Amino acid sequence: MSRCVEAAAVAATVPGAGMGSAGLRPPMVPRQASFFPPPVPNPFVQQTRMGAAKRIQIFLLGMILLPVRAILVAIILLLAWPFAAVSTACCPEKMTHPVTGWRRTIAQRILTFLGHAMFLSMGFTVTVKGRIASPVEAPIFVVAPHSTFFDGIACVVTGLPSIVSRLENVQVPLIGRLLRAVQPVLVSRVDPDSRKNTINEIIRRATSGGEWPQILVFPEGTCTNRSCLITFKPGAFIPGVPVQPVLLRYPNKLDTVTWTWQGYTFLQLFVLTCCQPFTKVEVEFMPVQAPNDEEKRDPVLFASRVRNLMAEALGIPVTDHTYEDCRLMISAGQLTLPMEAGLVEFTKISRKLKLDWDGVRKHLSEYAAIASSSKGGRIGIEEFAEYLKLPVSDVLRQLFALFDRNHDGSIDFREYVIGLAVLCNPANTEEIIQVAFKLFDVDEDGYISEDEFSTILQASLGVPDLDVSGLFKEIAQGDSVSYEEFKNFALKHPEYAKIFTTYLDLQTSHVFSLPEEGQAVPVVASNKVSPESHEESASDKKDD
Repeated sequence: MSRCVEAAAVAATVPGAGMGSAGLRPPMVPRQASFFPPPVPNPFVQQTRMGAAKRIQIFLLGMILLPVRAILVAIILLLAWPFAAVSTACCPEKMTHPVTGWRRTIAQRILTFLGHAMFLSMGFTVTVKGRIASPVEAPIFVVAPHSTFFDGIACVVTGLPSIVSRLENVQVPLIGRLLRAVQPVLVSRVDPDSRKNTINEIIRRATSGGEWPQILVFPEGTCTNRSCLITFKPGAFIPGVPVQPVLLRYPNKLDTVTWTWQGYTFLQLFVLTCCQPFTKVEVEFMPVQAPNDEEKRDPVLFASRVRNLMAEALGIPVTDHTYEDCRLMISAGQLTLPMEAGLVEFTKISRKLKLDWDGVRKHLSEYAAIASSSKGGRIGIEEFAEYLKLPVSDVLRQLFALFDRNHDGSIDFREYVIGLAVLCNPANTEEIIQVAFKLFDVDEDGYISEDEFSTILQASLGVPDLDVSGLFKEIAQGDSVSYEEFKNFALKHPEYAKIFTTYLDLQTSHVFSLPEEGQAVPVVASNKVSPESHEESASDKKDD
């Protein structure tokens, strides 16, 4: 288990800590506005509450509506299959040329009509606002918020444009043939170049001048509860062509459509929706958005602007959550934490703190080891002290405050990740490692003994009986630590650089010159380690 928090504990203290006001503290880590918690903590959860009366109503209506609607949906799908089969006859799964002529007419007109009939049979009443752009005006539709499998109604309303789908989906009986009829952009999981090939195919179709059908993309990449717009993936914006934003709303008193990572299953939502007398849907087509020169060079900038416009029209905020947050939610559940504990706004955290998914996932395992015994999956001061094997003191409370960014008395996973990155990842250079080794090598014999190691850490914390043998054994191969062992450990665990840099800075700010010969030695708090002189601060000595 990583001991980065233990390293931060040392970094948050100074010589004389634990001695009341004599021990100065370093300034608190600045709270950057960019790291403030998101306006919507968890957009991937939906809890639809129904009273007893509503449940009885659903049961009674369902006895009639559910079987009738299920039969109608099955009949419409069976009717659609032969038309889809004719329109895609003799065409490969991955199309290299667009379907044209009468076959394209069949796919677009008849299947669109049957699509409207299917959603009508399920009780959907659709209200369309705005004007649908032509393929020349906007080769790409971007639809948000994406909250349910019923969002496929946007495909029907827009005239069955091409969509991005997994290659495995076209191999599913019945559904696969219907999917092929819309000439999808197929993504292969086994192809290592799949992402690049998909982007190239989107660019080729979007710049074909109307030869290919328009492409419909859900840029969020996963379903949310419509409380915000999460990060837009740049795929739809990379071609640098105009896009038409499409808004989806479900203005119903009872939400039976939202399909999130925490909530009703696919089958439950389908049954609940079919048991409603009707379900309202609003599809709004916004004005076409064309990228400027800067946005053509930077698709992320284009995606951000379009997302902000759509969020403003919907009256909801934006957050930097993404699909990777969903993966972390699943990992949190596997670690016996509440699933929402894994949410960190991955896009923002990874960009600003230079962390990849594997790094954040590793931190989640460390966090779970600390928070597993706490309620709600959050670390309190008691769990913090227990993990560090330190008493609850002013020193520990100050360190805790460095992590507790919103000052609510607990540390969630997001605060933990930010705290580690801010406290534990300074430059881990060869020069710092050399100076640090000299700091611990008190007798300058080229090796660090456990006594020397303990002396520095105990003096820093102001806890004379602190047991550091566990950490020492992680570094040492024997009874002492050589420079190569110290260096290898430091390079593998860059978080410990914070001990070195902070402790040296603090020593510099607490320099005490040695007395003249015969002069009494001044008392220096409880820390027995101090530099020999103002100039010689690289190597600390024991003043026996």
